[in-house]
Amino acid sequence: MTTDQLYQELNYVNHSREKRLHYANLVIDNPDLIPKLMDILFMVDDKISCRAAWVFEFMCGEHLEASIPYLDKFTSEIHKVHLDSAVRPVAKVCEYLVTAYYSKHHHKIKSALVPKYKERIVEACFDWMINDEKIAPKAYAMNALFLLGQDYEWIHPELVMILERDYQMQSSGFKARARHILKKIKKNTS
Repeated sequence: MTTDQLYQELNYVNHSREKRLHYANLVIDNPDLIPKLMDILFMVDDKISCRAAWVFEFMCGEHLEASIPYLDKFTSEIHKVHLDSAVRPVAKVCEYLVTAYYSKHHHKIKSALVPKYKERIVEACFDWMINDEKIAPKAYAMNALFLLGQDYEWIHPELVMILERDYQMQSSGFKARARHILKKIKKNTS
């Protein structure tokens, strides 16, 4: 399947879990489609890029290790994603990567997520925290930054400052996640 053919196929992806999973499995079963999917994902001004992001998120949710050969491209381009429907799944993939990296279980992501990639994720997550994004990307970013703060001591103080500053102006969902993260940071520093 060519990039153009995949692009046409993505027209059939919708919000349903069934469709996203179908196309995620198609990509998992045909790894040669992953770079093509990423090319479409990073056509950041095209609405179809959102559908590619949904499929990439589901692919990573099912088989995160399939993303390993593409981590350099993914982490170097995530800052360009700006459509709300694409930001959320991209932020979720960042959370998947960071969660796998810090998990107690053996995971190939632990050796694949090199400092350069983690630093790019940190930058993207802080951008989502300070920009006018919806709650979901902020929630995923909070969690990823909390975990990354284990390796970068400057992250937790910055995250606390942002969470406390923005707390009153944000939604109840943001406040709930922020309270949870602030409690975990406080517990780790005491």
